[in-house]
Amino acid sequence: MPSTKPRRFTFLLLDRFTMLPFTAAIEPLRLANRSANCNLFSWRLVGPGGESATCSNGTRILLDGGLDSESPVEHGDVVIVCGGTDISKEAHKPVLNWLRRQSRGGAMMGAVCTGAWILAEAGLLDGRKATIHWENHDGFAEAFSEIDLYRSVFVHDGNRLTAAGGTSSIDLMLHLIAETHGDALAAEVADQMLHTTIRTDQDRQRLSIPTRIGVRHPRLATVIARMEANLEEPISPAQLASDAGMSTRQLERLFRRYLNRSPKRYYMETRLARARNLLMQTEMSIIEVALASGFSSPSHFSKCYRAQYGGTPYRERGTGAAASAGR
Repeated sequence: MPSTKPRRFTFLLLDRFTMLPFTAAIEPLRLANRSANCNLFSWRLVGPGGESATCSNGTRILLDGGLDSESPVEHGDVVIVCGGTDISKEAHKPVLNWLRRQSRGGAMMGAVCTGAWILAEAGLLDGRKATIHWENHDGFAEAFSEIDLYRSVFVHDGNRLTAAGGTSSIDLMLHLIAETHGDALAAEVADQMLHTTIRTDQDRQRLSIPTRIGVRHPRLATVIARMEANLEEPISPAQLASDAGMSTRQLERLFRRYLNRSPKRYYMETRLARARNLLMQTEMSIIEVALASGFSSPSHFSKCYRAQYGGTPYRERGTGAAASAGR
């Protein structure tokens, strides 16, 4: 393979970043160099403070430098923000300004896991397509309505890259390797990683509904999909049953048999799970969260929430940090 100047990646490791998306991003680069027998890629690790960064699992990673000691960014460099838990706490002015400088310098800006939240805070995803971990999707959509949010494993929109978290970083990096050095090298790297299926930007993050619930029943999956798509304005069990071509009693028996709960109970639990994510990930008011989760009455929302989680939404808001989820 002809010699080429290594393409440089800068990984910004924020406090409590998630290790898996980070390692899943850096390892394909190492393996690409190994397979090509030359340095196609180089990388460095930076972060606030410049000495070390601590993962959400407690592991400490030594850094190559801080935000005030980086070498000049060149056109074609790639900056990847690695986020994790309590991500909104990491939106410090020095971090946001550093990212804006990298963008102005011509770097391709990217993020893995919840790092997209920081790019959004810096205004670097305005009017762009992006993705974020499914657990943070609703909160992100509420906080940054100007961003075209997708549920795919990764999104490549011009000079912006976002990967949802977990092993999706592998697929994003294989995409970049294939784009610059060919599909054969990307396939070789995937083979080395025992990554048997290379996903594209058309693949969705979550397991299929039958896989998630452990039941392969087409009509049950169809009803659940409709529930998940209509959390803000719930559909009545009678309408769900009618649309699925069955009676309300048949729908009731279907849920009882396979999920050991009524359709109404399952729908309620799904809406409350969304409400909890919004409480933990956004600064939305309690009434806004209630309305976004299909509750017209704050008191009814609070009562249902307490029954499900053992505490009120107000207490949850007091103990949780915005955008606290992340994988």
